[in-house]
Amino acid sequence: MAVWMWLRCVLGPHLQRIHRSPDQSRPDGRSGRRGWNYQPRGLERHTDSILGWASALWSLSYYSSPLLLCYLYRKGFICSSKLVPVSQYVGTVLVCLLGVACLRGWGRFRNTDYVQFITILEETKKNHTPASKKKLRCYDFDFSHWPLDFSWTEVSSPKLSKAGVSLLRPEPRLRGAADSVLHSVRTLPCHIISFVIAHTFGRRMLYPGSVGLLQKAMRPMLQQGQAKLIEEFDGQRNKLVACDGNEIDTMFVDRRRDGGQNGQTLVICCEGNAGFYEVGCMNTPLEGGYSVLGWNHPGFGGSTGVPFPQNEANAMDVVIQFAVHKLGFSLSDIVIYAWSIGGFTASWAVMSYPEIQSLVLDASFDDLLPLALKVMPDSWRPLVQHTVRQYMNLNNAAQVLKYQGPVLLIRRTRDEIITTTGPEDIMSNRGNDLLLKLLQFRYPKIMTDEGIRVVRQWLGASSPLEEASVYSGYEVDDDWCVSVLQSYQADRDVSFPWSVGEDMTLEGRRQLALFLARKYMRNFEATHCTPLPAIEFHPPWRL
Repeated sequence: MAVWMWLRCVLGPHLQRIHRSPDQSRPDGRSGRRGWNYQPRGLERHTDSILGWASALWSLSYYSSPLLLCYLYRKGFICSSKLVPVSQYVGTVLVCLLGVACLRGWGRFRNTDYVQFITILEETKKNHTPASKKKLRCYDFDFSHWPLDFSWTEVSSPKLSKAGVSLLRPEPRLRGAADSVLHSVRTLPCHIISFVIAHTFGRRMLYPGSVGLLQKAMRPMLQQGQAKLIEEFDGQRNKLVACDGNEIDTMFVDRRRDGGQNGQTLVICCEGNAGFYEVGCMNTPLEGGYSVLGWNHPGFGGSTGVPFPQNEANAMDVVIQFAVHKLGFSLSDIVIYAWSIGGFTASWAVMSYPEIQSLVLDASFDDLLPLALKVMPDSWRPLVQHTVRQYMNLNNAAQVLKYQGPVLLIRRTRDEIITTTGPEDIMSNRGNDLLLKLLQFRYPKIMTDEGIRVVRQWLGASSPLEEASVYSGYEVDDDWCVSVLQSYQADRDVSFPWSVGEDMTLEGRRQLALFLARKYMRNFEATHCTPLPAIEFHPPWRL
């Protein structure tokens, strides 16, 4: 029995923190759950440090392997006479590390806190009941060992979902059979280079949060943020399995029992390209009293996989299924809130689930391609276009246009990330293009050349005072605009695009264009990474 427990300790996960049970009151009489960091003893601490350094060196070697291999090749080390002794050294190091792992297991075996934890973990894996899961939630440990909470197979047919959820893809150009074969042969090198770029540094540039070294550096901050969500907000961590087999790390905070109106609404948060739910945009709706469900991109935090568009959409799909079938929310009670690159999964969600209540996009863009072209040399333009369209086609605007519900766009007036020139040029903010494309699709008779001109003038305002001056300069009557739109909706009750404004004067179309622009977009005087205050987060405008 003791040997079996020692083996469990050897193979067991890292234990980072122990949370007080929700049933236990805090000794200082305050609300919330106070926890404490797990304290390994001397043997476990030293051996864990050795294994940690070995892991860091392996990660560093992995990311620098192309340069390292080139260097070794030029020095003549890549040959059989050199590789044999090197393999012996590597084998010796691996045996030594195995011995260190066994010693660490002995240190854990001598620690009552760890033995109690590993016993609860094994019990939960064998008998996954609410009572055992409640005990396990008092521990923060490696997510790879966390028991499964929900799988896409519970609500979907494996035959239908095996290939992944559907995505919008660029329309192929029509070619003849012979021309198509010739074109494929001619562009084969471009396809190969694009594939290599997308699967090496391209994906890591687009999603730096998936880089292991960055996650190691951020680990203390992520652990602190997770402890806050669990101990102060009674958050519940869950593991979901998407249709591609990726495990998705989620955190749910339930406010329905608090009695507030906002608590009946679930806000699903989609983080940015270096954002994690532990320290990301979950805090904004939490401060507003909403129920919140946060999740990490594939390859971020405890989530497995890599954050390519297909994997991202698969993850978003299982998160929505979990919210509906496990947490008990209806689609009409769900608001999708996204920051930055999270706009892709958010727009995919409302496109695929049109019954969702509303969409809020903060500091997001219309299309990735203009932003990718900004940071790459002009000579790479054809290669960048092909790589983005084939492997990283984050076409937010095209997906938003498929949604009929309320939308709110939040534009950062000093945004330095999604501008194609610089933060001082607010007209290069790609959020402007997202707004214009949305308005042009929904209200084509209003958004004529003159309508686009006045909206661009409003978007180019450098301050709230100038923005108000543009609005008042065209003498926009809000009450009249609302009555016109309501009358059109009542008479027809049709889906977008609307033909309202077709028989209207030029002055009337200008007023409606500015009115709609201000309803669909709000400015926030901040840079791209400034956390959004709760006062700036509110439901989109409804007619």
